[in-house]
Amino acid sequence: MNNQETIVEIRQKIDIVDLISEYIPLVQKGKNYFGVCPFHNDTNPSMSVSREKQIYKCFSCGASGNVFNFLMDYDHIDFKEALKILGERAGVELNGMTLAPRETKFDRYYEMYDIANKYYQNNINTKEGQRARKYLKSRKIDENLIKEFGIGLALDKNNAMTTILGSKNYSMKELEQMGLSSNNHDTYINRIMFPLCDINGHVVGFSGRIYDNSDLNKYLNTKETAIFKKGECLYNYHIARDHCRKVKSVIVVEGFMDAIRVSQIGHKNVVALMGTAMTTEQMNLIKKLSLNVYLSLDGDDAGQKAIIGIGEQLEKMGLNVKVITLPNNNGEHDPDEFIIKYGKEKFDSLIENAVNYSDFKITTLKSGVNFNSDLELANYINSVIKEISQIKDEIRREIILKRLAIEVNLSYNTLEKRLNEYLEFQKVVNQEVKSKEVKASAKKINKYEQAAYVLIYGMVNDPWAIRKFEKEDVHLFTKELRSLASEICYYYHKYGTINMADFYTYLADKEELLRVYNFVISLDYEDEMSVKAIEDCIGVIREYNVRQEINRLRDLVKNENDPIEKAKIAERIRLLKIGE
Repeated sequence: MNNQETIVEIRQKIDIVDLISEYIPLVQKGKNYFGVCPFHNDTNPSMSVSREKQIYKCFSCGASGNVFNFLMDYDHIDFKEALKILGERAGVELNGMTLAPRETKFDRYYEMYDIANKYYQNNINTKEGQRARKYLKSRKIDENLIKEFGIGLALDKNNAMTTILGSKNYSMKELEQMGLSSNNHDTYINRIMFPLCDINGHVVGFSGRIYDNSDLNKYLNTKETAIFKKGECLYNYHIARDHCRKVKSVIVVEGFMDAIRVSQIGHKNVVALMGTAMTTEQMNLIKKLSLNVYLSLDGDDAGQKAIIGIGEQLEKMGLNVKVITLPNNNGEHDPDEFIIKYGKEKFDSLIENAVNYSDFKITTLKSGVNFNSDLELANYINSVIKEISQIKDEIRREIILKRLAIEVNLSYNTLEKRLNEYLEFQKVVNQEVKSKEVKASAKKINKYEQAAYVLIYGMVNDPWAIRKFEKEDVHLFTKELRSLASEICYYYHKYGTINMADFYTYLADKEELLRVYNFVISLDYEDEMSVKAIEDCIGVIREYNVRQEINRLRDLVKNENDPIEKAKIAERIRLLKIGE
């Protein structure tokens, strides 16, 4: 069995609806299934999944593909890794397959950090690492955790890291660009090293912590580099990914020590922000982990403010957000401190009793309000009603509104009227935003482009359209479309069949053609096209080619001095115009 046959067998054994529904909830509408697209900031279900065609496509952002494309884009992995994962799932052996690993321009840098990481890990297990291990032990980090999280040690040892990497043919310029050396000296000295990984598990940076009562900054983090963007990483993401899918939730904490501690007590579905700020890229990563999010940030003022801001943004993305509230009366400001003091059962109890984000925010809004001040009370009421308007569950809205009516001694009808005003205003705003998004994303397609796209769509859907295309010797008007049509014909003649799902995989290493194919498939055309529809498209394409030829000949006439040649060109133009 050759590579293509093995790939097709795997694809055929995995139902795309079953696969995607493990990542995002799907609802059947007619013969297709719909869900919130994970590849853009989607709040309304705009991704359609076809069981019949075994493909998905988003009508908003244009994302589309088969089971391999979905897994590659969702998990940011290459085709080889996706094939391995889905092969195991389908029970298909990959023995004998020769797929070259996909090289990237960053491979050299990944290798550099891998060398550095192994060096630091080796250091902590030597005699010189004894004090560091003792410090970690005092922080309840045992040998198992050191090994699990790859914790290492940078020594003060004659710039050993710089020397080692220099001997591996890395230049000083590269070492400085990647943040491992500065002015021919090691960046990290006498620090416990926590490796920071990208979403695929490559070590791309470090956070070095002092442990010897030094006056230096407690933490020294890798600067932004070509492979390390702090705002695009989440600590422990590559490990938490599979666990999040199993338990269908993700716990978000502030620092990597919190993540290590929460993971230690069995909650492997934990990631850390490495700070209180959260970027859009990080929010999208969290959305891919799970739609159910538990926020467990520090109990200090900064952490509580961060919960408000982050929770609001995550809810706007359609996520279900709950808040794990840490008691802030004994100085346990973060999950690490809390778990060390009270243990697993107490933290588990906090998770079980986590409150909905909206309830947490409403409680927070009440803090510091002077209920004897008419102005402060009115502002508080309006703020709570505005928050209630964000809740989609009508029953919850009514329950909270009734509580508020009792709390502030106002009639339920008065509060309900104000709530309806907010809901109506939101409806108008949402319609305006949606209208702007549709206009911004809409691409004007002229009739000639439309004809070419419909023809390509028909060819990959039905072999008879391929035969018609070849018989009529159709000349498409862009290099990309001509190449795509040529690949469709080649695939059909080589394998004797063609369908949308398998052709996606065939184009995997042809990025430019895959981009065009994605666009064509994302268009909402009829699945079954009549002979007349295809013939009409071919007619429109011929019309375009004739117009282009006439324009070319007209330019020749302008530049031709020989009257006889001018007459010949004019005759050719006349014949083209009358269709001969």
